[in-house]
Amino acid sequence: MTMRGLSWFRVLAMWWLCLMLSLPAHAAITVVDDQGAKVTLAAPPQRIVSLLPSLTESVCVLGACGRLVATDRWSNWPESVRRLPKLGGLDDANLELILAQRPDLVLLSSSNRLAARLRALGLTVAELDAEDLPQVQRLLTKVAALLGVPQQAAVQWQVIESDIRKAQAMVPAAARGTRVYFEVSSALYAAGESSYIGQLLTRLGAVNVVSAQWGPFPKLNPEFVVRAQPDLIMLSATEAEGLVRRPGWSQMKAVQRGRICAMPPVDYDVLSRPGPRLGAAAQVLARCLASAGGRR
Repeated sequence: MTMRGLSWFRVLAMWWLCLMLSLPAHAAITVVDDQGAKVTLAAPPQRIVSLLPSLTESVCVLGACGRLVATDRWSNWPESVRRLPKLGGLDDANLELILAQRPDLVLLSSSNRLAARLRALGLTVAELDAEDLPQVQRLLTKVAALLGVPQQAAVQWQVIESDIRKAQAMVPAAARGTRVYFEVSSALYAAGESSYIGQLLTRLGAVNVVSAQWGPFPKLNPEFVVRAQPDLIMLSATEAEGLVRRPGWSQMKAVQRGRICAMPPVDYDVLSRPGPRLGAAAQVLARCLASAGGRR
């Protein structure tokens, strides 16, 4: 190599070194999960396993759907996650299948019994849950931080708030003040006033017959709803057909007048997941209220 060529080589090498030094290094990520455990990552995770639909949806809305390598069996939105390996549900997630994915982060609910075993095997685990609107915002914030995109949480929350405002505009004045019973399951678990569903109903001008003192998702006495006499009953379409066979329910005015909002699976999925589709959930509720109108 000539002296001139060597000089250019040195200039190029120095330029490359300066460029590398100027690039920001990924700082370690530390987030405290909902069990108070510190979750530390050396860099943003690239192989994520999500074992809860609301967490799966949060990852995708925050722009990291491509980093998911597997999910629970119930995660079905957006469409792309349907093609991912399914590892089981809340109570029967397959430990061996999870390990086979070689994840650098596992997202799951704190009620999932696998968390401790996964940690013991050296996996990085974050336990995250939400039952009300502030907790959903906190969940999005923590997931965004774990993904290395903390600024995206506020952006997505603004989208949710905008969609909720659109839902409020969908509710006619005559439907405001409607007394609502929202059933979560046929075992008479309900969405109380303090749940995210209850808080959305409040923002839409409805009144929840299950007050906050009962907690977010209480199991009710079968006679409670009969005595409460709601103006409107909301539940999944799969449970609606059996309402009249429940003791005393055929005497309820809402049942007699057909004031029942039976939600198809696609809508009920949206409502059952405290995640980034809260705005869409509010619009499902708004359509139910609007369809019932002011008929009481």
